[in-house]
Amino acid sequence: MTSDNMHWYAVYTKPRWEKKVFELMRHKGFESYCPLNKVKKKWSDRFKTVEEPLFKSYVFVRVLEADLPKVRFVDGIVNFVYWLGKPARIPDSDIINLKMFLNEYSDIKVETRDSFEPGDLIRIKSGLLMHQKGRVVEDRNKSIILEIKSLGFYLVATVNKDQVEILPKNESLHD
Repeated sequence: MTSDNMHWYAVYTKPRWEKKVFELMRHKGFESYCPLNKVKKKWSDRFKTVEEPLFKSYVFVRVLEADLPKVRFVDGIVNFVYWLGKPARIPDSDIINLKMFLNEYSDIKVETRDSFEPGDLIRIKSGLLMHQKGRVVEDRNKSIILEIKSLGFYLVATVNKDQVEILPKNESLHD
């Protein structure tokens, strides 16, 4: 078994089971990673630094594709995180970068973007318009009005906000 055939996957855990799943995975011989955030908590008489999971209800596992069914049945795991109908593979570099980031910083806040500004350049991550780029014209609660220039007209797309990603300011619609 070579490490070239092993890939990182994200698993969704029962609420507040991240550390337990991490330990159960290690106990069963699987490589796993539960990113922990060092957070200062205030008690009535003192401050204490505690480690909390950075991503609530998520743990990462590095396994062979053939071992996915074994992982799925580890106590505390609800399911894999899926992308296009298959368990989503996470690049090794993403896990390495996350580990380096957490070694450098503490008390990190994970934020999701739930609003968009007119002019934001976005890429649709899933659905019928997947991979299309557009510019936000208006944010309407759960729908976003996008201008997709390649089509030459305005498209009104009802897109869940977790289906889009903001593109860097230096990227264009035609990259």
